[in-house]
Amino acid sequence: MDKNKIKEIIAKRVAKELKDGDVVNLGIGLPTMVANYIPDDIDVIFQSENGFVGLGTAPNEGEENKDLTNAGGQYVTIKPGAAFFDSATSFSIIRGGHVDATILGALQVDEKGNLANWMIPGKMVPGMGGAMDLVVGAKKVIVAMTHTAKGNPKILKECNLPLTAAGQVNLIVTEMAVIKVTDEGLVLMELGPEATIDDVKAATDADLIISDNLRKMDVD
Repeated sequence: MDKNKIKEIIAKRVAKELKDGDVVNLGIGLPTMVANYIPDDIDVIFQSENGFVGLGTAPNEGEENKDLTNAGGQYVTIKPGAAFFDSATSFSIIRGGHVDATILGALQVDEKGNLANWMIPGKMVPGMGGAMDLVVGAKKVIVAMTHTAKGNPKILKECNLPLTAAGQVNLIVTEMAVIKVTDEGLVLMELGPEATIDDVKAATDADLIISDNLRKMDVD
């Protein structure tokens, strides 16, 4: 499966977690694609931590507005009724518990719902940014990421990179699986289009509880 197809599968499945009226923050990279797969009959309000609500889909090539970018510096579109504000107001929304869900990538997630997504070994990075506020302030935390990195598992028994937050992840969506974080451990809820239980187990370092209602991922 090529990289673009993997990203599409993950973004489409994550989009199905969102409900009409939700206020949702999208992390940089793959999570921004989720906005492209929201059904027409669902009204989701996307919030960008650099200071606006009403994020739309990605602009067509050649129609980018240099003054409209998300927190990752990517060009975006704005829906009718959008609002712009300063960073203080933006983080008041986040820290005040007004974000229904945050969707972000990860370097590692473990069976306790711990998240590591900011320190890349051997690379200079600016810091964890708003992620530490978002994962604590949002009502639901969804990690959208590839299942492995260069063949190495990203879902571990215990994170070994510096944590962004402890015990905050609710759901993990990869191209191979949908995994729910529970007090009992990680529950395998759905299998990706081309994955088997054995495939997921082999690509996951953490122990998995197989749901009695295990099914194939819906990415149509």
